[in-house]
Amino acid sequence: MMTSDFVSPRVAALPPSPTIAVAKKAEELRRQGIDVVDFGPGEPDFDTPEHARRAAIEAIEAGMTHYPPGRGLPELRESIAEKLERENGVRYDPMEVIVTPGAKQAILEAVFVSSRPGDEVVIFDPGWGSYDAIVRLAGATPVHVQLHPDFTIDTGALRDALSPRTRSVIVGTPSNPTGHVLGGEELEILADVCTANDLLLISDEIYERISYGETPISPATLAGMQERTVTVNGFSKAYAMTGWRLGYAAAPRDFVDAMLKVHEHSVTAAASFVQVGGIAALRGPQEPIRMMVEEFARRREIVVEGLNRLPGVSVSPPDGAFYAFPDISGTGLSGTELAFRLLECGVAVTPGAGFGDDWDTHIRLSFATGEDRIRAGLERMGEILSR
Repeated sequence: MMTSDFVSPRVAALPPSPTIAVAKKAEELRRQGIDVVDFGPGEPDFDTPEHARRAAIEAIEAGMTHYPPGRGLPELRESIAEKLERENGVRYDPMEVIVTPGAKQAILEAVFVSSRPGDEVVIFDPGWGSYDAIVRLAGATPVHVQLHPDFTIDTGALRDALSPRTRSVIVGTPSNPTGHVLGGEELEILADVCTANDLLLISDEIYERISYGETPISPATLAGMQERTVTVNGFSKAYAMTGWRLGYAAAPRDFVDAMLKVHEHSVTAAASFVQVGGIAALRGPQEPIRMMVEEFARRREIVVEGLNRLPGVSVSPPDGAFYAFPDISGTGLSGTELAFRLLECGVAVTPGAGFGDDWDTHIRLSFATGEDRIRAGLERMGEILSR
């Protein structure tokens, strides 16, 4: 018997992360001496703010290298609760907050707690591929609802997707890969659907601080929604702390208590000194975020203008995050075909199929890279498409 025979069908059927797959291919080309402009990364190309780094270092030097409380350090949970009330307008008791090793873990725990075998979980496409994978790992069934071409919610499609087995809805705002921020009408639709059908809403707000217009609204602030919403956020994007693995969720106490069971039987806790860095990030200067978002806004203009000059490509400015998700159907190629051709000239992008089977008419470009590299990549794309 081969070891592969021991792999469960549930795990074997999971596709690899499209973002990580692109990163691996780009790294292979670099090892061959090929210069690659990598539009794949899902992380800021900035350093973690110094005050957060220094706090974590001092915590290690002070001997803070032992198990912390599974729910998270009390001071960090208090800081998160203060942040949610101050910036998002929703009040949580610190005991209604759980600290996790990354926001992805918080989403996983929320899905595992709320899903029973055979339950259905609504996911919007195009959307982050890990939502689908997490739902499948939990033994539930993902139900994909296609968004309008402008990435807004299709009310009819959402209502048609519901069944007696529908248990929850997962939504991200701002979205990966589109950068779309949910508007007031969309939020009302979500609230109406969830309350009318007694559904849980898992709200992924990891890109919340990276927006270029109005501040994104947390669904938990809507009437009747806090009691049925799991608000997920973290430090990876806003504070450029991807490698630290620090996230959190806020929800009613009984639900967080249930998440804690999954948490303690899997990851135990987020690292103690990492949590100290999170406290410093929240309570220290916020100027690094403003400066980072200003730079992303400048790059966004360059990317959007450059893409719209390419033959067969069109894109609207994203509302938030640091991704552009252009429609490339006018090139006559699928997103997957174009991605492979671009790799030949040293440009790495993520095919739209990685964010929904129906969206291989698009590609995703991350502008979390320097301006010179962005311009070089756009120039190479122009050379390929002009052929």
